[in-house]
Amino acid sequence: MSYPDMDQLLRYLQVERIDRYLFTGSSPHRPSRIFGGQVLAQSLNAAIRSVDGDRIAHSMHAYFLRPGNPEKQIVFEVDPIRDGRSFATRRVVAKQDGVPIFNTSVSFQFDAPGLEHQASMPDAPAPETLQTDEEFWEELRKKDPERYGSPLAPAIERRVVTRRDYRNPTPVEPRQMAWFRALSSIEENPALHQVILAFMSDFALLGAALLPHPYTVHSEGMQVASLDHAIWFHRPARTDNHLLYALDSPNASGSRGFSRGQFFTREGLLVASTAQESLIRLRS
Repeated sequence: MSYPDMDQLLRYLQVERIDRYLFTGSSPHRPSRIFGGQVLAQSLNAAIRSVDGDRIAHSMHAYFLRPGNPEKQIVFEVDPIRDGRSFATRRVVAKQDGVPIFNTSVSFQFDAPGLEHQASMPDAPAPETLQTDEEFWEELRKKDPERYGSPLAPAIERRVVTRRDYRNPTPVEPRQMAWFRALSSIEENPALHQVILAFMSDFALLGAALLPHPYTVHSEGMQVASLDHAIWFHRPARTDNHLLYALDSPNASGSRGFSRGQFFTREGLLVASTAQESLIRLRS
């Protein structure tokens, strides 16, 4: 359990300003590498804080370069590539001990009216009818307490529509849906909700690429890691309200899986889209 409550999660997603374009961040203690969604969210936060005016982030394209060490501080170097009349671009490099572990480009735009259309929200059961991750993991711990611990971030509630048997996964269609929300009320700050959404977005993409195969991220012999990540912020969203994350994986090849996602409000509004390529390698 790395992010047990919202106060701690928000503290880790914040970055401390050292200079105008230089920030630092920390991580909770974990026995393994830093969770990718954390670095993604922290880097977005650094980019947001380097932009003047009322511009809002509309897209983010990132690469995970090296595993992050949770025992070491992260330094975020922001490059103000462009400040135009409508758009601004920031490049952020996250480093530990001077070595890059992650980089991203974030584009910002002033809010502007224009043509609109969106994909339709898929049919999904109401979140209240579904099991939470905490309830699901409690059942697993009763059956195998040594293998299964606690959810990564209890501060974020996730309710998966159709769950797999982690002990004996059977191949299924590479589509999955889950309801997400922050369990505490979050202030009315669109940029902060974007940061939290970025954190949420890295939870399920990789797993979607394993759905057509008899493996999960917990299977013995599986080596998995996020390689890149993209987010498009279409409309403002409140992450303390339920958001449906609809995922699919159209391809896996070359030990890489490709996944896509869409976040919808309960009212059916498409607020963000995601895409990710991940390493899914079977160790010999």
